[in-house]
Amino acid sequence: MSNRTPLSISLKGVVLSYTKGNPVLDIDSLEIFAGRRVFLYGPSGSGKTTLLSLISGILSPQEGEIHVLGHDLRRLSASERDILRGCEMGYIFQSFNLIPYLSVEENIALPCMFHASRRRRIRADSLSEEIRRIAKRLDIQDKLNAPIYELSTGQQQRVAIARAIIGSPPLVVADEPTSSLDNDRRDSFLDLLTEVVAETGSTLLFVSHDLTLTKHFEQSLSLTSINRRNAGTFL
Repeated sequence: MSNRTPLSISLKGVVLSYTKGNPVLDIDSLEIFAGRRVFLYGPSGSGKTTLLSLISGILSPQEGEIHVLGHDLRRLSASERDILRGCEMGYIFQSFNLIPYLSVEENIALPCMFHASRRRRIRADSLSEEIRRIAKRLDIQDKLNAPIYELSTGQQQRVAIARAIIGSPPLVVADEPTSSLDNDRRDSFLDLLTEVVAETGSTLLFVSHDLTLTKHFEQSLSLTSINRRNAGTFL
């Protein structure tokens, strides 16, 4: 990767502990360049979700520096980190976290309703047109008025992708969203996710314990290897 390519994520000397003297994460260095599709893997309990919480500004480390999309998270207040997360990051959760009493269209629209900068980055002339454009790309255009509870798991996945990518956030984070899927559905989901993220030009950070997923990504990183807490252990 060229030195001219900016970093989406940079961690240096990061230590986070829930109890004194027992760090969950102790990371000397982690760098992810803009526009890359990166797979971060590690076994259950290795700190994957904790790391994502640091990167998204939900948690703050006791030591070290975290820069995300050019922002030094140490210099941001909690509310400023919330704004950064909502404006500049798309998030796909393990259980999707869709709002059950809202329609598909309303769920997809949420990031743009709460954050004007997301809305300003849409490609279509209006938000409703942008939602229809994305829904058609994901083959859920006939479900826009349906409530979430009427959708299959596969359709809910596509709604989660649409919500994450609307407004082209520079960083998309996925926290084990394929853990409950069979192999065929998992591969279809990943193919679609990597395709639409490539179209928006976003950086994708996908976290899982499943090493068989590496084929879908440009770069793979082992959390066990970069976390000094695990020095001397191997996957």
